[in-house]
Amino acid sequence: MIDVSTAQLYGWIAAFLWPMFRLLGLIATAPLFSESTIPRRAKVLLAGALSVIVSPTLGNIPSATVYSFDGFLIILNEVGIGVAMGFTMRLVFAAVQTAGEVIGLQMGLSFASFYDRSSGGQTMVLSRFLNIVAMLLFIVLDGHLMMLAVLVESFTALPIAGTPLSGHGWGAVAKAGSMVFSAGTLLSLPMIATLLTLNLAMGILNRASPQLSIFAVGFPVTLLGGMLVLTLVMPQMGAYMQHMVEAGLATMGAVLDQLAP
Repeated sequence: MIDVSTAQLYGWIAAFLWPMFRLLGLIATAPLFSESTIPRRAKVLLAGALSVIVSPTLGNIPSATVYSFDGFLIILNEVGIGVAMGFTMRLVFAAVQTAGEVIGLQMGLSFASFYDRSSGGQTMVLSRFLNIVAMLLFIVLDGHLMMLAVLVESFTALPIAGTPLSGHGWGAVAKAGSMVFSAGTLLSLPMIATLLTLNLAMGILNRASPQLSIFAVGFPVTLLGGMLVLTLVMPQMGAYMQHMVEAGLATMGAVLDQLAP
């Protein structure tokens, strides 16, 4: 007969729950996993399945029970680490959506918007289209697997403990927000330059021929020019997306180093 004490039972439960909270924090904020189209039960089941795989590989597990004050501090740390890592990778897709917003505004497609469940508000069609393309490239590049690999390695770099996290890590997350503007601007730069040239040409044409209605001709010319340049830029998006995913993974590692107390 196998005898199991209460302390052993609590230890087994804690060894399963501690990594699960970190995984839940990542899944709640990371791209692809946090999509609103995925049922919440599926997300919890995924976090539970991954924690079953990860928990036997962990080293020293805190002896604190889940319902104690120390356990509550550990839960806060684990959720915070997962959210910080997932949000850092989310910034990569925020840069793509920012580029779509800028391109759509320059092309005159700012009125073409619809309700997006993932963002909880109105989103431009072009921004949503670029986000879907970036998501597909993210899957093709195995970005979701590399992101999970970084999370598993984080248990070695930042073991499970109740020690408060360093505030420098949250500062690193805020600093990584500059990626949204810099990377988004670089992605939309060819479109901005082309549409600016078209607008200058239409302005010169209007001065040379005032009887030409610039408002009637300018919109279709800008739209067609933007679609043509977008067609030429799309094949190059794969290499740029790979660079952004690598930069996001590197930023996740830097955030982990800064979160260490």
